[in-house]
Amino acid sequence: MNNQKTTPEIGIQMPSTRMSDPLTSANGNCKNLGRKTDMIHTTLRFFCLFASVMSLAFMIRAEEKTTITIYGFHLPVYCKWSFADSFEYLVGIAAAVVAHSLLQLLLSVLKLIKKTPIIPSRNHAWLIFAGDQIFAYAMMSAGSAASGVTNLNRTGIRHSALPDFCKPLHVFCDRIAVSISFAFLSFFLLAASAVFDVIWLSKY
Repeated sequence: MNNQKTTPEIGIQMPSTRMSDPLTSANGNCKNLGRKTDMIHTTLRFFCLFASVMSLAFMIRAEEKTTITIYGFHLPVYCKWSFADSFEYLVGIAAAVVAHSLLQLLLSVLKLIKKTPIIPSRNHAWLIFAGDQIFAYAMMSAGSAASGVTNLNRTGIRHSALPDFCKPLHVFCDRIAVSISFAFLSFFLLAASAVFDVIWLSKY
């Protein structure tokens, strides 16, 4: 008879701790940051498209007929945006910006749906940056040229009997002013898009 007592074995199970992989978390943070940047970039494209469309729409609807008095004579006047070269220049640039913004917006939305980066490579980023820069400066130039003519219409010509044309043609001048305001807004949005392109190029 065996008098030896067997001591029961006691097993202690330690809780398993999972160490998070820093590389995986870093990749996740980069993806989230890239997703937010893409959303901001797409939002800028949308508002730029809206501003350029409004600038184009108000400009091509700027026309009015009225009668003004010069040296006591009542003269019929008909004003239309196509009579001024600077307004035609603004219409052309605004139409080009509409096409550029619409194309970039459609491509951005498609890539967001597919969950792929909006800017896939540095070459693509440089191409978008160049386009944004060119159209931004062109829109600023067109808005500045059109605002000079509008200022002349509002103040008249000094030392002459020519009146302030915007008093009898207030609808025409108001539409021109709104169009120019949206043109400058489109310029600022294009410049902001170019800044985001630079940020992307500096990080990747």
